[in-house]
Amino acid sequence: MAPAQDTMFRSADMSLVQLYVAKEIGREVVNALGELGQVQFRDLNSDVTAFQRTFTQEIRRLDNVERQLRYFHTQMEKAGINLRKIDLDVDTLAAPSASEIDELSDRSQSLEQRVSSLNDSYETLKKREVELIEWRCVLREAGQFFDRAHGNVEEIRASTEDDDAPLLQDIEQHATGQNGDAERSFSVMNIGFVAGVIPRDRVAAFERILWRTLRGNLYMNQSEIQEELIDPTNNEPIKKNVFLIFAHGKELIAKIRKISESLGADLYSVDENSDLRRDQIHEVNTRLGDLGSVLKNTKTTLDAELTQIAQSLAAWMVLVKKEKAAYQTLNLFSYDQARKTLIAEAWCPTNSLPAIKATLHDVNNQAGLSVPSIINEIRTNKTPPTYQKTNRFTEGFQTIINAYGTAKYQEVNPGLPTIVTFPFLFAVMFGDFGHGFLMVVAAVAMIYWEKKLKKVRDELFVMAFYGRYIMLMMGIFSMYTGLIYNDVFSKSLSLFPSAWKWVKPEGWVEGQTLVAQLNPDTPGYRYPFGLDWMWHGTENDLLFSNSYKMKLSILMGWAHMTYSLCLSYINARHFKTPIDIWGNFVPGMIFFQSIFGYLVFTIVYKWVVDWNAIGESPPGLLNMLIYMFLSPGTIEEPLYRGQGPIQVFLVLLAVIQVPVLLFLKPLYLRWEHNRARAKGYRGLGETSRVSALDGDDDDSNTLDGRNSLASDGEGVAMITQDIGGDEEHEEFEFSEVMIHQVIHTIEFCLNCVSHTASYLRLWALSLAHQQLSVVLWTMTLANGLSTTGPLGVFMIVVTFYMWFFLTIAVLVVMEGTSAMLHSLRLHWVEAMSKHFMGDGIPFEPFSFKQMLEEDEAAADIS
Repeated sequence: MAPAQDTMFRSADMSLVQLYVAKEIGREVVNALGELGQVQFRDLNSDVTAFQRTFTQEIRRLDNVERQLRYFHTQMEKAGINLRKIDLDVDTLAAPSASEIDELSDRSQSLEQRVSSLNDSYETLKKREVELIEWRCVLREAGQFFDRAHGNVEEIRASTEDDDAPLLQDIEQHATGQNGDAERSFSVMNIGFVAGVIPRDRVAAFERILWRTLRGNLYMNQSEIQEELIDPTNNEPIKKNVFLIFAHGKELIAKIRKISESLGADLYSVDENSDLRRDQIHEVNTRLGDLGSVLKNTKTTLDAELTQIAQSLAAWMVLVKKEKAAYQTLNLFSYDQARKTLIAEAWCPTNSLPAIKATLHDVNNQAGLSVPSIINEIRTNKTPPTYQKTNRFTEGFQTIINAYGTAKYQEVNPGLPTIVTFPFLFAVMFGDFGHGFLMVVAAVAMIYWEKKLKKVRDELFVMAFYGRYIMLMMGIFSMYTGLIYNDVFSKSLSLFPSAWKWVKPEGWVEGQTLVAQLNPDTPGYRYPFGLDWMWHGTENDLLFSNSYKMKLSILMGWAHMTYSLCLSYINARHFKTPIDIWGNFVPGMIFFQSIFGYLVFTIVYKWVVDWNAIGESPPGLLNMLIYMFLSPGTIEEPLYRGQGPIQVFLVLLAVIQVPVLLFLKPLYLRWEHNRARAKGYRGLGETSRVSALDGDDDDSNTLDGRNSLASDGEGVAMITQDIGGDEEHEEFEFSEVMIHQVIHTIEFCLNCVSHTASYLRLWALSLAHQQLSVVLWTMTLANGLSTTGPLGVFMIVVTFYMWFFLTIAVLVVMEGTSAMLHSLRLHWVEAMSKHFMGDGIPFEPFSFKQMLEEDEAAADIS
């Protein structure tokens, strides 16, 4: 019997299979299955360390290639060269052959050596250029100082006359007259100097250390380097100062040199003779000119190499990632030394077995092997992973459910009803036709320009773009509820004639309150759709709409939770656990309907009765529900005939369900366990195992009634059957079951109250959204429309832009996000707690497409 078609109502049927693949084509098989993306491999070498696995050497080699490619990418970013990106939706890169990977490895090795050599040469030359620039700055600064000392020795004396220490006090005395030479006086007095360059952020510490170490016996002159200096290692600008320090004696000069070098200063030689200094500056300028030419040629060559690499680097990185992932997957296989065969176990969708067989068939044909690859389907007690098939429309809704938890295998998927309930509950809180229309326009735009906008990498936009179909549904439902509420940007639409008419009493004057009455010209007429527009602007508008929306919230909460509770019955039927039906679903449903189902009935009954026609005032339902438990049978304001006995019966019926919820399931499970032990039954797993390599194509072995696929005799993949009941049965513990059931009963009974009250957020947020919209209109556009004359035109333009911007930012974005989060809570807590188990294992297939998309998303985030 063919497997059932996969739907979103339940997870796909899964099969545990064994793959027997010849070692010669193991890599090709894994690459083909990675392109297919329908197989989740299990680790058969969990007791083997990563260094002892079969394909560790290949992975290490690919790690080295990946490191080289990252090095190229780093150098391109450093040089400002853009990487030529590939579109994974358009450019489908086939898995490379082994020879292509070897060629890529050799090429990346040679390119790394060349780029590294050019880069080292460039950095060395750049560093030499920085040193020459610093030396030139030192020579200029020293020359200026010596020129000032030669022209006016008073400058040096004036700078030291306030110091207590003898700081070069004899310079003036030993300076020569009109034809004297200050430079010669320094040597005569045994005064030396140190010249160099130091980072600007260390100048203050440098001065303090020198002052304290030499006790003020020095003279220091320093200035900032105005020329731009670039650090060759990271291409960042560096700021340095030139310093020139004079001191008396060789010992002090030696101390200054040591202190300077310890703080990272670079010292340069400067000649005291002005002619020799000019020769030094000329030599430095000549060297800089030659060095600039060499730097330009080196940079041009390096950029040319990196530009050429940039054309193919993205494709190389994809190929290496695929190859590395393939070998990492091969390390999950076990290896049969005797038969030279790789053996793998994997989960895959049952409906994908023919596609997997065809893939293996193609790989075998391309390799020209006579030995077929074999698929051996295993019967097992292990819980399969959960695989929910989605498309672009349903993916966002399924992600909402998966964010809370993964559904158990074959459990009812809450993602299917969420497609309708999530945007509808959102729309109940966000009900405004105009705001919903803006959301629809934004969603339609993102869907229409989907391919272009998919390349945008802004984090906030990516979140909105991912949920574009959710936004579309929320906008459509919001337009519907906006028509129900008759709200369009806080204004009403008079689509149909109103059922009400303003009546002016006799003697009415301007400013008095008017009272609306049903239009006598149209007896029996009711507004055909939604809320009558005459309610807008009335004094009791809030009183009417609040009562309406509050009760409507209770009705929708009851319907949503009742529907969710029914899904637990479907789960129990599917998993063949009738005790969950009679021990949980039936008493829980009776308890819930006896109280809150009855409350919903009274709300509807109160709505349908014409209380004015019978001349009675409608009773309050809140007090009725409270006194239903506090004083059963006592009715102060009757709603209908025979109300007291019915309420007493419903309360007793609800109370009786509590012990049923508490004890029925635990006692039944203990009775069933004792009966099984009395008959001598125990959990035995079938341990017989048929090897697919023995060539026995026994069609009698089946899995869940499905026939096996046998080989067609042409070296194609075969699908056989195997039995492997290797999962242990848990020991029954009555105390654990009882505790679990007590917790479940208490939670269910209390949650029936709290969850029903929680749906009142539908009313509260709808009220807040409506009132905020009214306030925004009143404070912006209403002021502009009330102004006349030329100023009125200006006010309309200004207030319109204010109103439109605040509508988008506050009412659509902020209020929409708030309503969406509240709708999310109603699904996660109030609805899914009634049926969702959420203890499933997600299906994570080996898929190249999924792997590359995750890597691309991670790279964009970083």
